[in-house]
Amino acid sequence: MKIEILTNNGVDVNKGIELLGDIEMYNETLDDFLEEEKTRVPNIIKYYQENDINNYEILVHAQKSDSKYLGFDKLAELSYNHEMAAKENNIEYIKNNIDELINETNRIINVIKEYKGE
Repeated sequence: MKIEILTNNGVDVNKGIELLGDIEMYNETLDDFLEEEKTRVPNIIKYYQENDINNYEILVHAQKSDSKYLGFDKLAELSYNHEMAAKENNIEYIKNNIDELINETNRIINVIKEYKGE
């Protein structure tokens, strides 16, 4: 596993290691993130399509927190923006920006998989 795969893709690994203690814990948390995203991404899309803004907000909030811990700064920022939009019931913002959120989430998932050699 080459840390450069992460750092070259905008991941602040040092921030993640600082928060989580060491590289082993960081790698375990990456595994947890991948597992969580298997259901989180489809549910974010589902809640968006169903106009279930409360559950949408809960999921993007969780994604923001996980992303912050792992040093996914761009994903954390996008998730935060969606969380705030959901709080304000700003459906227009969510509609106009959900593709960017999902694309960045999928990009990070692929970067982690490449890092882990999957």
